[in-house]
Amino acid sequence: MQGLGNDFVVLDGVRQSISLSAEQIRRLGDRRFGIGFDQLLLVEPAREAGHDFRYRIFNNDGSEVEQCGNGARCFARFVHDQHLTDKAEIRVETARGVIVPKLEANGLVSVDMGSPRFAPEQIPFLAEADAIIHPLEVAGRTIDLTVVSMGNPHAVQVVDDVDTAPVTAVGALIEAHPRFPARVNAGFMQIVSRGEIRLRVFERGAGETLACGTGACAAVVAGIRRGLLDDTVLVHARGGDLTIRWQGGQSPVLMTGPAVTVYQGEIAL
Repeated sequence: MQGLGNDFVVLDGVRQSISLSAEQIRRLGDRRFGIGFDQLLLVEPAREAGHDFRYRIFNNDGSEVEQCGNGARCFARFVHDQHLTDKAEIRVETARGVIVPKLEANGLVSVDMGSPRFAPEQIPFLAEADAIIHPLEVAGRTIDLTVVSMGNPHAVQVVDDVDTAPVTAVGALIEAHPRFPARVNAGFMQIVSRGEIRLRVFERGAGETLACGTGACAAVVAGIRRGLLDDTVLVHARGGDLTIRWQGGQSPVLMTGPAVTVYQGEIAL
């Protein structure tokens, strides 16, 4: 499946028991010797009453992560298309709380991604206190970052032009910076207007992808906190567009965009 070119292998762990090693996930994620994907998504039965499913996410390097926004939309499309549920709106357990995806009548998928978190210990980020802007020393220069968790850690910077921004080189340095003990997703945001941005994200454990759903949420939250954006923003990623809404404070971040099945198949492990 793919959401704005962010591509996934989605596995049904409800009707079968699935246990993959990190090496098997890396092999599946290899675009030459396996299938190839940015993340592998595993659908499992919910652990708690009142929830519909459990959602697990693995990067193509074999590491498990807490959240994936584009994957959440594909998750909702998958469980519906595979007849695992007939609900348009579901409650899904993740490693960092419950998300609520909903299939819209126009074919898009909206996801209540929960409230953003800013406390350094919740990201995690080594800092004395929450601040809208944190200066970070990277390769001999200081970069102003807004740090936020959308269930996974993000560090967002404002750039003049995302096309010329050093996403790969600087993104890799930010991802592995020692002030982020669990590593971080590095976002590069260009402000087009108060209701529109362009975005590239160097994802933790995956490198730059064509789109990052949680990265889009984090970028809009960062822009609103900085006073640069309104509460509804069109986000242009290289793979397509998302609409992100946030009313501020403890209100949830709402993300709307497409989710597409590319093909189904089997592979021997």
